[in-house]
Amino acid sequence: MDSTALVTEIRDELMGVVDPDLDMTFEELDAIRNIEVKDGLIRIVLELIQPINMVAEQINDTCVKVLQSIAPDYENEIIFSEKPIDLSDREVLKGVKNIVAVASGKGGVGKSAISSNLAAALAMTGARVGILDGDVYGPSQPTMFNLKDKTLQGVEDNGKIMAYPHENYGVKVASMGMMMSQDQAAIVRGPMLAGYFSTLFEQVEWGVLDFLIFDLPPGTGDIQLTMTQRIPLTGAVVVTTPQEISLADVRRSISMFEKVDVPVLGIVENMSYFVPPDMPDKKYYIFGKEGGKEIAKEKDIPLLGQVPLNVDMRESNDNGKPVVLSETKETEMQREILMEVARNMTKEIRKRIYEQQVSGDVEISI
Repeated sequence: MDSTALVTEIRDELMGVVDPDLDMTFEELDAIRNIEVKDGLIRIVLELIQPINMVAEQINDTCVKVLQSIAPDYENEIIFSEKPIDLSDREVLKGVKNIVAVASGKGGVGKSAISSNLAAALAMTGARVGILDGDVYGPSQPTMFNLKDKTLQGVEDNGKIMAYPHENYGVKVASMGMMMSQDQAAIVRGPMLAGYFSTLFEQVEWGVLDFLIFDLPPGTGDIQLTMTQRIPLTGAVVVTTPQEISLADVRRSISMFEKVDVPVLGIVENMSYFVPPDMPDKKYYIFGKEGGKEIAKEKDIPLLGQVPLNVDMRESNDNGKPVVLSETKETEMQREILMEVARNMTKEIRKRIYEQQVSGDVEISI
């Protein structure tokens, strides 16, 4: 078969490959940018809806199977790119593709632990990730990323004072806790608090990121509402525990995001159940059962995952390393569930970005 005929056959077969997040074929998505056959090598260039970091491997494997069935004697190379979006109209965070707020209606549900593990999980896939810890009264991310003794230092850049986030485990971190002591935080209120917070997204040089995880302070008051209005959020993730008292707060969180037209990407039910290490077939529902799942159904919002109560997760956070980065057998289930939460979140982001591009709400850059 000559190369022209082979290219035609490859294109015809690849047109039917389905993007698993969007449930649409390459033909529908106009995903195939180029096919080249030369010197025993088939090179495919794909352009997909971003972010592709958690789906690229699966799509690559599917494409490889197609190519091997057509031309088993050829080597193949699949190059991924993302459909560009124009973020130039943003006033802040122009280099960040996706900004995701992680919120909870009340404290104590593990919002910061979920935030840190989401950020670390995304970074593990090769994505460029930052985490912005906006909790002035209880900043946790410096501890969870083993950066608790670090401070943000201002540097003059073209006449403007800028600061640079610290980095660990491939995640850039900037936190209220790097700007003030707990004694200072206790007396900060209103406009002063807004000023400190503004520094984190106006004067911190985050650079180019695929994701910025915004660990929002717990609650649904004026501070949280103002923060969500000032940052161009892609969407929000709401964290809850299964118990009924938490679910009322989840409803308030969802209502808050609705007021500012921020889509809720999904709900994470944390501390869903406890599995004793010596009885892996047992589940104990200490804080109630499937409350997060029920409210997700009630509000027609995706349930991103149900994360068990786990002592290793607590110890990892306290010791400065998100549990999703652990490689022990004891943490295997927790790692897999948290990676699935990150996977489900990126799926929802891709679906919404596709819908926006189709509707024309997102301008494609040329």
